[in-house]
Amino acid sequence: MLDTFKIYNELKDTFGDEPARKLTLIVHQVYEELSDTVKREDFLELKAVVHELAEAQKRTEERLDSLTIKVEELAQAQKRTEERVEELAQAQKKTEERLDSLAIKVEELADAQRRTETELAKLIKEHRKTREQLGGLSHSVGYRLEDEAIWALPSLLNSEFGLKVIGDLKRGHLEVAPNRYIEVNIWGEAEKNGSMFNVLGEAKTQLKKKDVDKFQKLIKKVGNITGRDIFPVLITYQSSPQVLSFAKEKGIKVYFSYELRK
Repeated sequence: MLDTFKIYNELKDTFGDEPARKLTLIVHQVYEELSDTVKREDFLELKAVVHELAEAQKRTEERLDSLTIKVEELAQAQKRTEERVEELAQAQKKTEERLDSLAIKVEELADAQRRTETELAKLIKEHRKTREQLGGLSHSVGYRLEDEAIWALPSLLNSEFGLKVIGDLKRGHLEVAPNRYIEVNIWGEAEKNGSMFNVLGEAKTQLKKKDVDKFQKLIKKVGNITGRDIFPVLITYQSSPQVLSFAKEKGIKVYFSYELRK
């Protein structure tokens, strides 16, 4: 006799309540229809086939469950990928915005650089003009000091050193070779106790050691040209004690501008 309750319980574990009930009913009907003609061995074989089908269905459902889980995992992974792509898209957008901003700033800096270069060129031009003006002013001041020295030195040299200037002191050039000249700022002849000298002088607004060194070279060069003793004189508005001491050691007389008016 067919144990439908047992079959139902076995099918219920695999298919659930409703499918198990229906399958049990079908099996029961088949059993009733075949009970007169089917041998017990055939029924047992049929039962085994049904069991195999049930197991196959169970495995299919397990595979479906596993596949469902994998599909869900893939869906989650796809979702994360899409979120990451969106993040990258937003980051790219921000990067492009920053690049655009940077390009604008670079262009602004380039414009500022061009303006700076233009202003710098103007300043250089103005500085050149200022230097030229200062150079002209310096020359004017130097010439004025030389003019005062040329006028005052004959009396000073005579009273202090007994040197009598012959003729006038002057500003001019000495020929060192055919068509080659050197400039002399204060130049003239003088006599003392029957000996002839050449008076050689320069005027500097602020006398420095390098001026004394340069003047020494000029003294030597002029002495070689004239063959006479040189009486060297420097005139200045101001100088340091160290420079004055150095000039004195070299045998050079230094006058300050205010001494010319004694």
